[in-house]
Amino acid sequence: MGETKMGKGQAAKRSRYLSQVRIRVDQGRFQILGLGAWYSYWRSPYYLMLTVPWQGFFAITIGLYAIANAFCALLFLLGGPDTIINAEPGSFSDAFFFSVQTSASIGYGVMSPGNTYGHLLVTLEAIVSLLGIAVLTGLAYARFSRPTAQVLFSQVAVVTPFQGTPTLMFRAANERRNQILEAQMRVYLTLDEVSEGKMMRRYYDLSLLRDRNPSFSLTWTALHPIDPSSPLYDLSHADLVRTHAALLVSFSGVDQTVAQAIHTRHTYYTGDILWHRQLKDIIHVTETGDRQIDFAAFHEVE
Repeated sequence: MGETKMGKGQAAKRSRYLSQVRIRVDQGRFQILGLGAWYSYWRSPYYLMLTVPWQGFFAITIGLYAIANAFCALLFLLGGPDTIINAEPGSFSDAFFFSVQTSASIGYGVMSPGNTYGHLLVTLEAIVSLLGIAVLTGLAYARFSRPTAQVLFSQVAVVTPFQGTPTLMFRAANERRNQILEAQMRVYLTLDEVSEGKMMRRYYDLSLLRDRNPSFSLTWTALHPIDPSSPLYDLSHADLVRTHAALLVSFSGVDQTVAQAIHTRHTYYTGDILWHRQLKDIIHVTETGDRQIDFAAFHEVE
């Protein structure tokens, strides 16, 4: 019983630190304010340093480095004039730059520790600086090496007859022109529903005629037949607008160049779904019999 009360107390304490979430609906587009923004990770320093822009990353690094060396300079000054040899007595700048030389293992040899107190501070600062350099190197490497997917989705999705069945279509292209192995695409329909007097946001799977691609290098047209088994069956454009419907596209695969898993996603809102339209053909056959892909018409419909 005591552990249960303690667990509830900790959960209640943690929930108090959660800020309110504002959701804005603009022409059917759901916008969760602050979602994924770097400043929302201020309680998680690791995520903050991974998501902050490079300008902020360098500013935070330089700021912390200056503060740490300023603090060490004050500690050196507390040891008296004999703590640093060849330093001007009471000079904060000499103590600061001696700390910089110590933390970076520069060691010009002009200034050096002059007593036991100074040697102890140098030893402690050297240990802390080694850990700091390791952490900074890891953060910089994690930012540089983080794999990203350069997948371009068509600006609109269309509903048009295909093989005698109304079919939802949109297409994607690999902007890097390399191989994405074992590519997988999942599509979800999300809309507002009222169940037992309560409004809920429901998610439904939309099955594709082909949801896997062994080697995705150029383009991929996703096809979802709107048959009686489809959640979109008997839903009109007005129904989608009324329920604030959206199509969530999730893409994942293995980038052959870096041999790492990549993923990205895209959202189609009701205004992005065009009925009785079809995607313009972008594959043409040249006079020599070769095939040519015209990406200039990638987003066009007819």
